[in-house]
Amino acid sequence: MIYLQLSTGQAPAECQYFARFALRQMLREAEAAGLDVEILSETPSKHGLRSAVVAVSGSLQDNFAQRWLGTLQWVCASPFRPNHARKNWFVAVSRLPDFPALPEEGEVRFETCRAGGKGGQHVNKTESAVRAVHTATGISVRVESERSQHANKKRALELLAVKLAAQHAEQMGRHAADAHAQLYQLERGNAVRVFRGKTFAE
Repeated sequence: MIYLQLSTGQAPAECQYFARFALRQMLREAEAAGLDVEILSETPSKHGLRSAVVAVSGSLQDNFAQRWLGTLQWVCASPFRPNHARKNWFVAVSRLPDFPALPEEGEVRFETCRAGGKGGQHVNKTESAVRAVHTATGISVRVESERSQHANKKRALELLAVKLAAQHAEQMGRHAADAHAQLYQLERGNAVRVFRGKTFAE
């Protein structure tokens, strides 16, 4: 299992617009390669996407990750500001730890509730769904995909660990950008993949 994070940081609307395309393209390519792919978290914005964490697994997961890790570049006139001079927009893709550290149960508050959706009377009678809240940060996840409360609780801890790892990576990225602004600008120009125009041709 590989965890990939897409992030635009504090970038403008154009980068967020590009990030939404990048996520969709990532999902399409993963499925075409026969990989299992799941969006673990995403932070949408008015214009697209600020960040997302995707889990990818399969025999070709490492080759797939190498195609995406680094800086993605989109060369196009702004779809939001027609007279804007800038035509280069960037999204960062980084790899999170393979096995994010699980938070201690004392750091997490669990809430149980009835699972929603289809499933007949059994779904409505049992409180198998679990919401886990990391008390220090307020980050939360809700899981109802498993049949038992115990299994949902375990899965919730795993997802919470990934979210915490993603937040930490994003904070470290912002710190590095602030501390090494010139280096950051240089890295943005060294894209691993370049897309062009309104159709995102590569």
